[in-house]
This record gives sequence, C-alpha cells and structure tokens, in this order.
Amino acid sequence: MDYDVVVAGGGPVGLMLACELRLGGARVAVLERLTEVNPTIKGGAITTPSAEALYRRGMLPALAEAQRQAMNRFQAFMRERNGGEGGGAAGQGLGFVGHFAGIMLRADLVDRTEPGFGDAGPAAEIVLVTQQEIERLLGERADELGVDVRRGVELTGFDADDEGVTVRTSGGAIRAGWLVGCDGGRSTVRKLAGFAFPGTDPEITCHQAVVEMTGAEDLTVGWTATDTGVYAHGPMPGRIVTVEFDGPPADRDAPVTTEDLQERLRRVSGVDVTITEVRTATRFTDHARQVTEYRKGRVLLAGDAAHVHSAFGSQGLSLGIGDAMNLGWKLAAVIAGRAPQRLLDTYTAERHLVGAGILDWTRSQVAAMRPDPQSRALRKIVSDLAGTVTGTTYLTARLNGAGVRYELPGEHPLTGRSAPDLELADGSRLADHLHAGRALLLDLADAPELRALAAGYAGRVDTLTAGCPSRPELAAVLVRPDGFTAWAADAQAPMPTAGLADALEEWFGVPEGAVTPG
Repeated sequence: MDYDVVVAGGGPVGLMLACELRLGGARVAVLERLTEVNPTIKGGAITTPSAEALYRRGMLPALAEAQRQAMNRFQAFMRERNGGEGGGAAGQGLGFVGHFAGIMLRADLVDRTEPGFGDAGPAAEIVLVTQQEIERLLGERADELGVDVRRGVELTGFDADDEGVTVRTSGGAIRAGWLVGCDGGRSTVRKLAGFAFPGTDPEITCHQAVVEMTGAEDLTVGWTATDTGVYAHGPMPGRIVTVEFDGPPADRDAPVTTEDLQERLRRVSGVDVTITEVRTATRFTDHARQVTEYRKGRVLLAGDAAHVHSAFGSQGLSLGIGDAMNLGWKLAAVIAGRAPQRLLDTYTAERHLVGAGILDWTRSQVAAMRPDPQSRALRKIVSDLAGTVTGTTYLTARLNGAGVRYELPGEHPLTGRSAPDLELADGSRLADHLHAGRALLLDLADAPELRALAAGYAGRVDTLTAGCPSRPELAAVLVRPDGFTAWAADAQAPMPTAGLADALEEWFGVPEGAVTPG
C-alpha cells in the first residue's frame, strides 16, 4: 500500500479527518483539486462542538486569536454604522449564540445548568471563526503531523476490492487500504461508489456575498424578515445574505453577477442600495439529502459528501467535524489492528442519527422563514419562545448539539455524551489531556482497581489520577478519543469498576496478554 488511507477533499472535514488518522498512526494522503484555500464566503461562525473538538487537540489559542481578529472586524463594522461611535458587543461571540431561521438567540438567556449542556469550558466562548480560518489552521496542523496534502490533484476514479482501493487521480494512481470521500455535496466518491442519497428537493434560492455598496445605511443589521423574503447584513463590513422563496435557481452554477445581487437585495430588503463591487459571492439552496449508510466496504463518507442541507445556522461545518472526530480514531484503530472492522459499524450507527436531526433542523428553519401568512404566524410564535430562557435554552441546545447522546451501554448520565471539560485540582482541564488523540481513563477516586483494568491498554488508553473539587460525586470517567464518554461511575456506586472492563474491550479491543477463545 502507498498509504493506509486516501482522503478525497482537503476542506476542513478532510483535513480534520487526516489529522485524526495521523494521531492514530495511519499513513494518510489528502487529495484536493484546488491549489489554495477557496476564498468564496462560506460559514462565518462555528458552533460549540467544533470549537470543543479543536480545543481537545490543543488548538484553542489559535481559535481565540482568529476570533479576536473577527471581533475587530465586527467592531469596525459597527463603528462604521454608528458614525464612528462604539464598537459593538463583546463577551461570548457577539452576545448571541447563533440563530434559528434568522431569529437571534441571546447568550444571556441560555441556562447552561440544564441537562445535556455539560460543560464545554473555554470552547463555549469560541463562536466567530470563519470556515476559511478553520481550514487554514487545520492545514497547518496537517503539515505538522506529516499528512501528505496534495493540492491541485483531483480524484478521477477508483477500484475497490476486499484488500484495498486503487485511486485514480489527475497525477497518477495510488494504492491505499481505505478511501474516505470528504469531497463535498457533489461528491465524486459518493457517486462512483453508488451510495443511495435520498432527501428533499430545493425550494428556495439564497445568495451570500461580501460587497462594496452605497445606500447600506438603511439596511437593518442582523437578520430581517420582509414581505418578499429574508435578508441579513453584517456582522462584517459588506456581508449580505438574501433568501427568496420563488423556487430553486434555474442554473445553480451560473456566475453570481453584481447586477443580480443588487436586484435581489433591493427586492428582498426594499432598500435602494447600489452594489459597486463584489469581493466574494456564492449561491445555495435548501435541498436536504443524506446517504443511507456511511460505509460501503473500503469506502466511507464524511461531511457534506454524506449529507447536504441549507447553510442556516452554520451547522454543516460542525456536523462534518463531528464525523471526522468519530471516524478518525476508529479507522486508525482498525488499520493498526487494535480493533476489528466491526468497530466501523458504529460510525454509521452514531453519526447517521445526528445528521438526520440536522437535516430536519434546517428544514424547520426554512418553514419559519417563508413569507406566507401561516409561516409568518409560526415565526412570531418561535420569536416569542426565543425571548424566554426556556425557549432560548432549547434552541441553543439543538443548535450546539448539546442534546447529542450516542446509544452506548451504561446507565450513567454522562455515558454517550460529550465529556464535560472538568477542571482538575492541579489547574489543568480535561481537554488538556486529550491532545494526543488517545482515550483517557480519568481516575478521580485514586482507585488502584480502576487503573489495573486499564493497564493492559497501554498506548491505547492513557490513565490519569487527579482530583476534581467541582464534581466530588464522580469516581471515574472513560473518555473516547473523540471526546465522548464511554463509561463513568459515581463515588457512591456499590461497585465503582462495574462495566469498565466491558467498555474498554468494546471500544479498544482485548487487553495485552489476554487469551482469546479459539
């Protein structure tokens, strides 16, 4: 084999997956047809799960710096709007945690003590980071880890067999054990592999752009619903979004022109703006589709290759990063012989349900954006709910994936959920001990019997004995490499080790020296 894995697509999802695979010891090549990061405007913010994933790999300082620069741009935008006065909100992102159908969700109305929120630690403060910045940071990390990123190289075909995949590219053939398609909503890998891709057809036309314009002082900052659609202005200078409900575009690949953008913005906003320059622009719709399975033999999918939906709420990037975190350590373990191939079955089982929930989430936003009387009545009800603590907490939990819980064995409330970022007695936090991409058994009770069970998993499961004054009820937590809790026990449990051996074997194979039947 030339490589253990070929990843088709070098966007944030492909690069994140490649980094996770390298942490697990796999030899990885990333094929990306573009020669540099695509400057076309895409997601302008990230949700907490994405920030959490990158934080757990030691990238929090870089994210914080990217957000600081974005906040500077936002403050410049607000000063421009206010005639040089003031700089806008600070604190958690922009004082909000996202939006539902353009209805902004205020950070101060979120009750983070509600079950399911957990504690994301400092990652909860990271919001305003663009997709291009994420891709740039992950590109640098991939270089540091020794990932072979081949820009300007496009996958043109492949042949898969029981032993591996022969990948044909514009630069020649590559033989690898596995192929993962992270090549976007129009995925070549998905089409050639024959994955079923059911879903709903598009009904709307949306444009997002960064422009120079005059007459913008009459545009409302943020999201605004009108009689003809919905539009957004900000949070950076010149950024606009238009949403129209007269059907999908006749030609989605047609160039987005200055004249077209200006006409649409005037029609939706009712403001007589003049666009003088288009810096970057893109067109999107609300089609929502998802493959029925994420793996066919030696070929797997992640990110938009596996699921597509509208861009409302910046959900796509977070969903794809979650796919990469879930798949990376599992595929690396299979490649290294640390786990059987059946471990990969849990990838579809865990991530397909999450993806289906996001598709419905984006469909519901379109329903609340339509300009017909029934939809506007629904929007008014949702707006009222978003003005309450209970409503904002629920919507924020859905937006940020706080309700995600994989169906794992065990009764503890933490099992199957993203692990809380516990603050330990030595001043460190849980995320500080996950940088290497290995599992972690956190022993909070100084229990030798716990550590003895993990002793046969050296190199697969790290063990840390520490105190956690803020959570005295916890005895131990077993955290998977993707940051999800595989097992946990309370200090008052009659048998604190109950279920730990099974959880270790379920996710990380048999311990060294164990005798297996047959």
